[in-house]
Amino acid sequence: MTAAAVPPLVTLHLWGVPGRAVPAAVLRMATERAALRRTPGLRFAKLLGTGSGRTFTPRDADPRRWGLLAVWDDDAAAAAFAGGSVVRRWQRIAEEEWTARLRPLSARGRWSRREPFGRPAPARWDGPVAAITRARLALRRAPTFWRAVPPVSADLQGSPGLRLALGIGEAPIGLQGTVSVWTSAADLTAFAYERAPHAAVVRRTPGARWYAEELFARFALLSAEGTVGGRAV
Repeated sequence: MTAAAVPPLVTLHLWGVPGRAVPAAVLRMATERAALRRTPGLRFAKLLGTGSGRTFTPRDADPRRWGLLAVWDDDAAAAAFAGGSVVRRWQRIAEEEWTARLRPLSARGRWSRREPFGRPAPARWDGPVAAITRARLALRRAPTFWRAVPPVSADLQGSPGLRLALGIGEAPIGLQGTVSVWTSAADLTAFAYERAPHAAVVRRTPGARWYAEELFARFALLSAEGTVGGRAV
């Protein structure tokens, strides 16, 4: 994928599993990578643990909710995957499922040394939006980052227009991020740049050098099906 290429479709799957299925979910996190590498039309994929995102430490982790973020060549490849064996294996152990189809509106930074969402040209979108952040922490600076997170997380929960907010991670420590869904781009922008706790962290980030790698992306929410925590998003 060239730096200028814009993937036509991004999908996010979230599966909620009962307590008895947690060991099976952990096993799938380890074993499904090979199947993903063989999936036609899949450009980029990350299996994800989730959590509350309140402190970005292991105590946030939610062992009963897991996710998969995927970037596709086209809608047909994504649809074939949705009906395929990887998704069916998750569905067999899940008691809840939520799937979103997303189109990148903006992205900057890298994830695993790649630009998975391309470099989208600015585009107007009047519907609901999603945001994904991901960072690889510079471990020697992690304690100051962890101290900065709780005020932002607490303020996020009360932000107007917020429909969903989760912490996401590829590992318990050091590889951390967020996914959030908002009623409008204006609501997301207001939280990011106008609400004091988050705006303060944004200003502090360049000097603090918390991240060895970082990515921030915004998406049009094209569609969403299912529930998270028993409610539609």
